[in-house]
Amino acid sequence: MDSTTEWIVVAAVLAAALLAVAVALLVRLVRARRALRRAGLPTGPRWVFWGALLYFVLPADLVPDPVYLDDIGVLLLALRSLRAPLGASRAEGRNGPA
Repeated sequence: MDSTTEWIVVAAVLAAALLAVAVALLVRLVRARRALRRAGLPTGPRWVFWGALLYFVLPADLVPDPVYLDDIGVLLLALRSLRAPLGASRAEGRNGPA
């Protein structure tokens, strides 16, 4: 193999790994939203969830799609914003009502 082919293979493997991470984060985001709904907690602004989902799916990105770092960042921010009320609810449940 020549060096160009090696670079293409490395880039493809890296892109596949980043895509796998992004899909795993998307699944965690959907599960967090379901957990909030089941617990009867507000899921916060709905635009956070749907905005992250649309940003992941739509082709318009800050960075071209073979590099999923921006998608991963948006999914992490959305996941963090959705998990915060769930963590607060669990802590409140352990300490009892105030």
